[in-house]
Amino acid sequence: MDLTDSAQEAAFRREVREWLGDNLTGEFARARGLGGPGREHEAFDVRLAWDRHLAAAGWTCLGWPEEFGGRGASIAQQVIFHEEYAKAGAPVRVGHIGEELIGPTIIAFGTEQQQRRFLPPIVGVRELWCQGYSEPGAGSDLANLSTAAHRDGSDWVVHGQKIWTSHAHVADWCFLLARTDPAERRHRGLSYLLVPMDSAGIEVRPIVQLTGTSEFNEVFFDGARTDAANVVGEPGDGWRVAMGTLGFERGIGTVDQQVVFRRELESITELARSGGALDDPVLRDKISRAWIGLEIMRFNALRTLTGVAEGTAGPEASIAKLYWANFHRGLGELAVEVAGACGLVAPDGELDERQRLFLFTRADTIYGGSDEIQRNIIAERVLGLPKEARP
Repeated sequence: MDLTDSAQEAAFRREVREWLGDNLTGEFARARGLGGPGREHEAFDVRLAWDRHLAAAGWTCLGWPEEFGGRGASIAQQVIFHEEYAKAGAPVRVGHIGEELIGPTIIAFGTEQQQRRFLPPIVGVRELWCQGYSEPGAGSDLANLSTAAHRDGSDWVVHGQKIWTSHAHVADWCFLLARTDPAERRHRGLSYLLVPMDSAGIEVRPIVQLTGTSEFNEVFFDGARTDAANVVGEPGDGWRVAMGTLGFERGIGTVDQQVVFRRELESITELARSGGALDDPVLRDKISRAWIGLEIMRFNALRTLTGVAEGTAGPEASIAKLYWANFHRGLGELAVEVAGACGLVAPDGELDERQRLFLFTRADTIYGGSDEIQRNIIAERVLGLPKEARP
């Protein structure tokens, strides 16, 4: 991937930058920098209004084909938008699960009826989504899930429990994996269902995090119903569809994530400079290494996105997840180290941004695929090493 903007790309960058400058005003300006992991409770209503403002101006679902409501933007244009969006400090999006995960999945695997029903509300941010994968006994080992669904006339009826379900308390729909053929085991016999969150038989219980917030939840399905047409792909073929969704998760959204990481590093560096910690050669070396780590992350992400553009992206995306998760966890540790003794105290129980960063990044190496699972994927599917013995 050429890292310099062409004339057309430079013009697009100016368009994005100018639009953000003109529109991040009023209450939207006051929401700058709000939201994100561990902070999804911040200014939620304002951020939702901002997402809908973006949609009205045609800035959602940029990479989707035009026939599905997108702009058909190139990978380079999508990278530019995400970079400029993050640099402007715009609020963290609330509709990203719909735009970046289930939307592309329905485009790739869904029926024409599903595309007509579900894609326009995602583009317009009129419906929000959550992801029902993990369970108490099936986190990284997703194929071990026990949530089940059976046909009852014109409906699927779902029984089971999902956990760590981000945004379930505000979502309108959930896409989930459930076992629909009890005679099959592991990856076979699973189906990918779309379930309305206002269905009778669904209970959402918030989980309090180390940061004191509750952006993810336990979700209980006790006879929840969804229309028989709301299965993506064929019944029993859910594993293939679910892996497609995970592939989309490793896509373009990693770019603005890295710019957020850069802002966090800049904040840590400024604290080190103002507090004198930058005079410590050991801390100065750690900050320098963090900066280098960000550059490596950016180049690797662009290389991965080149594969996406060429249709060759595969399990190599696990490298990016493994890398950024450990980098970000280390950045949280660096934040508290730079803060010194003050970083150990939360006056009145209120965490500052560095303490929140430290606490939330403890989970980075677990959610979205644990380090252990990512290493297995890289070993077996990228390096071609012998598979780990499984029961």
